[in-house]
Amino acid sequence: MKMNAQTFSGSAPRRRLRASAAPALAALGVAAALSGCSETHTSRASQPVSREMMALMEQKGVAPTAPILIRAYKKESEFEVWKMRPDGAYVLLKTFPICRWSGQLGPKIHEGDRQSPEGFYSITPAMMNPDSHYYLSFNVGYPNAYDRAHGATGGSVMVHGICSSAGCFAMTDAQIAEIYALARDSFAGGQHAIQMQSYPFHMTTQNLARYRLDPNMPFWKELKKGDDHFEATKKDVSVNVCNKHYVFGAQTDPNQPMDASAPCPQLKYDPEVENKVAAIERTENAEVAELIAKGERPVRLVYKDGAQHPAFANRVAEVSRPDALAPPLEVALDDPKSRLGARSRKLAAAHDPLVVAEAQARSKTAAAPDLSPPPAAPTPRSPMDRLSALVGAF
Repeated sequence: MKMNAQTFSGSAPRRRLRASAAPALAALGVAAALSGCSETHTSRASQPVSREMMALMEQKGVAPTAPILIRAYKKESEFEVWKMRPDGAYVLLKTFPICRWSGQLGPKIHEGDRQSPEGFYSITPAMMNPDSHYYLSFNVGYPNAYDRAHGATGGSVMVHGICSSAGCFAMTDAQIAEIYALARDSFAGGQHAIQMQSYPFHMTTQNLARYRLDPNMPFWKELKKGDDHFEATKKDVSVNVCNKHYVFGAQTDPNQPMDASAPCPQLKYDPEVENKVAAIERTENAEVAELIAKGERPVRLVYKDGAQHPAFANRVAEVSRPDALAPPLEVALDDPKSRLGARSRKLAAAHDPLVVAEAQARSKTAAAPDLSPPPAAPTPRSPMDRLSALVGAF
């Protein structure tokens, strides 16, 4: 995918099919014919949306060709499809249980790390794959501008059928047929890019309190800012990357292009939206503080290799690496004997990188502090230290 290295957004409200989108959609059929795509694959990609889904859209008051938005949550193994109403706001259409995702909570860093990515991505018609070996699929757009600015490698991260994952979001064949059809019809209605928001977990105050000392929390706080913008508007989130950080809700000057790795230029924000976002932050920060005061312990989840939604617990035969689907290990980070806990507490005690980045974005000052985790601990000696070192390797 060729995405602007600095900015990407999924909005194209209620437009007819644009000239740029029509050839891309036509290319899907042409590519299938030239590649010897079987009639089976062609029929898969052209399956109509189910009657049940049509009834659900009617109930939600949305048109079959209206734009969609996708939100994925790894810990809960949930895949949400939102649909745009006539007023331009999105409404949750359906939540699909994820059959398999792999790796750990946290961003994807490099090729072969088995990590399902986290971040804000953009899906275009050219990224739809009707001739997939995994029934049907589409590319999520990893690596995006943020990923590349942080040196991330790899590609071809898909949402696909066949319940097998080595870094992708794997659904059942029936699920991907429905999701693929929803995306296809939205592109036919004029949407030129679908925004996909991928999170480690639902950004609830309980999750934020519980995982507050996880080394990934500075990155997750950036994603939380984007989540807050969506909650405040229920519209596609304006996403930019500069100074190696996400910038949400900014109005950019087309004559002043953004560089994902360079300091941010002067940015403008919608005061009404920013006030709503600030109100959400104040309320939720107070709730997090209250949970901590009541004794919510900081922990980190360690997976053997990803997870799946409990709805698929009895469908082991069709799942990749069923041996790895054990409940995640919950490691307490407030244990004074844990080196991992000590490192995490030190990281949390430093200046909040997100706050610093935002201040620099608005004042065009120097680069923000490095978000990379601290160096690995020395070779441990005790069992607890060995566990801490293992967790810190993820």
